[in-house]
Amino acid sequence: MQPIGDCYSKVRKDCIKFIRSQETSKEKFKNKEKMIKSFLIPISFWISNKAKKSKPYLIGLAGGQGTGKTTISSILKIILTKYFKLNVIKISIDDLYKTRKDRIKLSKTTHPLLKTRGVPGTHDINFMFDFLKKIKSKRFNLHRIPKFNKAIDDRLNKNSWYLVKRVPDVIIFEGWCVGARAEKQTTLKKSINSLERKEDKNLKWRKFVNGQLQQKYKKLFSKLDCLLFLKADNFKLLQTWRLKQEALLKLNSKNKANSKVMNKNEVLKFMQTYQRVTQNMFKFAPKYSTIVLNLNRNHQIKSIKYNK
Repeated sequence: MQPIGDCYSKVRKDCIKFIRSQETSKEKFKNKEKMIKSFLIPISFWISNKAKKSKPYLIGLAGGQGTGKTTISSILKIILTKYFKLNVIKISIDDLYKTRKDRIKLSKTTHPLLKTRGVPGTHDINFMFDFLKKIKSKRFNLHRIPKFNKAIDDRLNKNSWYLVKRVPDVIIFEGWCVGARAEKQTTLKKSINSLERKEDKNLKWRKFVNGQLQQKYKKLFSKLDCLLFLKADNFKLLQTWRLKQEALLKLNSKNKANSKVMNKNEVLKFMQTYQRVTQNMFKFAPKYSTIVLNLNRNHQIKSIKYNK
């Protein structure tokens, strides 16, 4: 049996089970087997060849809202763990959001828009620096990683955090702005949506976000061993996908009374905070990413390009 076929026979059951757990009665993933066999297993072989047991291999996985980062990173983890016997952990940049209390404080000291989670500057980046430093230590034992609940727009208590018991072989660090780069100061001047025109007239918010990308985030992303970028056709398509995500979040939200789940207008406004960085990634990320996964309008991988 060919290596890819052999791998597929061993991981198929677990991968399909995970995908079905992400489906709803109205939203089904099509071409599951092709996605796994033709795209994600070959990427896993590529990662396995790059990963060295002597130190953790740090993978960045980026893509706009709703592109399927969680699904793809989870399937890669299943394949790398089950077939290649690698110890893999997955960290979402979303779980590193500052607490609601800290964002409220930031909104008062810097700009009101920073109360809204999402953009660079609203994450606890120091936590990631600390974690990467600790996994290099020979005395590493246990480490907890925050868990953020979007339905309540806040970080959960520490007893609900993820537990890392040993140094991983592979770390998949996924998030919408992972690997994003700062834009030129000259392009910041032109507003690209109504939120920027009305709520950031003096450019203070967008300059702060861009400054974060130029400094702390650039330093963090420089530690990535490779970057996988999920490329959608346009921002409007991301809006459609993100609305579906929020509907699913509402469906799964247990505490309806205290829920911070957004309605359609709130989602569209929320996404305006992401738009500038996302569109900048559309333009430049395919050029500097290690692997580009091109998506079609149905959320499926249509092709892959290996740049390095």
